[in-house]
Amino acid sequence: MTGVALLAGAGLALSGAVAANAAPVTIDIVTINDFHGRLEADGSVAGAAVLAGAVDSVRAANPNTVMVSAGDNIGASTFTSFIQEDEPTIDVLNTMGLDASAAGNHEFDRGYDDLVNRVLPLADFPILSANVRHDDGSAALDEYWIAEVAGVRIGFIGATTEELPSLVSPAGIEGLQVESIVDNVNRVAGELSDGDESNGEADVVVTVMHEGAPASGPTTDIPADSVFGTIVSGLDSDVDAIVSGHTHQQYAGVVPFDPYQRPVIQAGQYSEAFGLLTLSIDADTKQIASFTPEVLPLTAEDADGESYPLYDADPEVQAIVDDAVAEAEVSGSVPLGEITADFNRAVGTDGATENRGGESTLGNFVADVQLWATTDVGAQIAFMNPGGIRQDLVYAANPDVSGDGEGVVTYREAADVQPFANTLVTMQLTGAQIRQVLEEQWQPAGASRPFLKLGLSEGLSYTYDPAAPAGSHIGTISYQGSPLADDASLTAVLNSFLASGGDNFLGFTAGTGVADSGRIDLQSMVDWFQEFGTATPDDAQRSVGVQLSAPANGGYLPGSTVGVSLSSLLFSTDEPKPTTVEIRLGDALVGTGSIDPTIVDGTDEAGRASVDVTLPAGIAVGAQSLTVTTPGTATSIDVPITVVAASTAGGSGTGTSPGTVGSGSTGSGGVGSGQELAATGAETGPMVAVAILALLVGAGMIVVARRIRVG
Repeated sequence: MTGVALLAGAGLALSGAVAANAAPVTIDIVTINDFHGRLEADGSVAGAAVLAGAVDSVRAANPNTVMVSAGDNIGASTFTSFIQEDEPTIDVLNTMGLDASAAGNHEFDRGYDDLVNRVLPLADFPILSANVRHDDGSAALDEYWIAEVAGVRIGFIGATTEELPSLVSPAGIEGLQVESIVDNVNRVAGELSDGDESNGEADVVVTVMHEGAPASGPTTDIPADSVFGTIVSGLDSDVDAIVSGHTHQQYAGVVPFDPYQRPVIQAGQYSEAFGLLTLSIDADTKQIASFTPEVLPLTAEDADGESYPLYDADPEVQAIVDDAVAEAEVSGSVPLGEITADFNRAVGTDGATENRGGESTLGNFVADVQLWATTDVGAQIAFMNPGGIRQDLVYAANPDVSGDGEGVVTYREAADVQPFANTLVTMQLTGAQIRQVLEEQWQPAGASRPFLKLGLSEGLSYTYDPAAPAGSHIGTISYQGSPLADDASLTAVLNSFLASGGDNFLGFTAGTGVADSGRIDLQSMVDWFQEFGTATPDDAQRSVGVQLSAPANGGYLPGSTVGVSLSSLLFSTDEPKPTTVEIRLGDALVGTGSIDPTIVDGTDEAGRASVDVTLPAGIAVGAQSLTVTTPGTATSIDVPITVVAASTAGGSGTGTSPGTVGSGSTGSGGVGSGQELAATGAETGPMVAVAILALLVGAGMIVVARRIRVG
């Protein structure tokens, strides 16, 4: 434990930590994180055998080598590992000599019992977490592991992201508490440094945590107020180095605001790279003299842009991978059915990065499938979380999948979409609870993604105001074409992750009559294709952003103009891209506008338009509905408005109330802000001013530009 505040040089030397005549010992710590069962090579993903070859190379150069992982070795795995419950992944990690691992959130995908009773007995390495504890305060997993290397005792303390309860099914970690990383790592580090052999002692302490910085790049760019930044600055001087993960980023160095200037490192994801933390330790004092953290690639690209490995594959690990691939091909090559076009997840502005804030044809399709699979137990609507969808269903043939062809969906491809093996759960939700759940798409402050777009089953749709304050975004919710009342009750189906409040959708935990169907999400997809054979993407948007210009006098006047701002009219990938939006009143076309297809990262705002709708002079007074459509697609959303008769009576000059926002769940009632209009009378000639105002209002010549949420 150094507790030294200054570093210098590229091979960062600890000032004053050792005597001048010390004879340092070099110890290498190989780090990986977020491997996620990537057994096979795929482009920049080197695969398990090449990763093992890199570890072999480090060990050959320096026998004083330890290998650790910052977690998520398993879970969210590709098909070869997934179909065999990640046992091949555990086998290859055992074979390449992984010494210890932190417990990541995906280690808990199948629940704590599975981790303790199945995974741990298969692993030759401990899985560590100091901050995941039983309700009675006892440790749920080993908190630390000590390696003795060249006479130096290195203590590795594990820690798990504090977001764990929102990232896995809460039912799977029932009886566990996820406590502060800082408090618990400091506690264990203090015990390892207190001179009491009964609670373990270490010369050097390294925390291996499943939490990390939000972006790749220089460690000088890590925000001090980020989750990881507060952890780094909160760790005591007893902690000498930080190995991190979870955020799938690459960085190595020291953090400027760290009072103890320790090395921090994260090696990306999927065996694209590995971390190497080289420690020079004085053999007498057992203090760190200097350190060099670096992230090393496992592949490179040739002149044609093709990836090639930078290390020889380990033959023993390669044999395990080959056997696993052969086993998986037997199950994976079975055709399930066909698709007529791609089913995609939403993407960001770069056209490649997944955008979990965008509506997607695949998310909606998965919801449709799960609804179909549970109609026999009463399900009426379905919800799907975007993080539960890990691959697209692509029309083009995949040459890496035996038995695949154009439009063919194999078992492996279906499994890659939903790799978590969640069960389908039904529950009764009121209209008000559905509204709450939809509001929870806007995530709590501090969440890693500020917005998560739920996939919805066909027949369930809603409007929303993207600019509304928290808790007030959702406008009209419709079920089977009719507004959904707050006191209505529908039976919903969703996966067990969501049903337990995962991804901060706590509204689902208020559902009643909760029943686990026992049916697996992947199996529902298999059964659907066996029943129907072919799937075609639904190009209808099931939610649309709508804002209207504020009305006067509690409603819109015949002949007046209504400003309509729309968003979320388009999907973000290769789906049809209409260029215009049309608004109708009954059969009459009352407005058109051009659609801006620009994607807004992290949101569902792709496809925006502004349309001025002129209401017919002879329109009937009362409740009316504007229908929004995009030609060439099935998108159709009704927007309720209220039309009022033009007033011909003189006024006081103080204005009248424009009404209140409609109930939302019914879409009925007046729309407006409920605020008084500003006085329009002047100090002189008040009667003339009032008369002119009345004439202008009667002629429909006043347009209030203020925007309101659709009720």
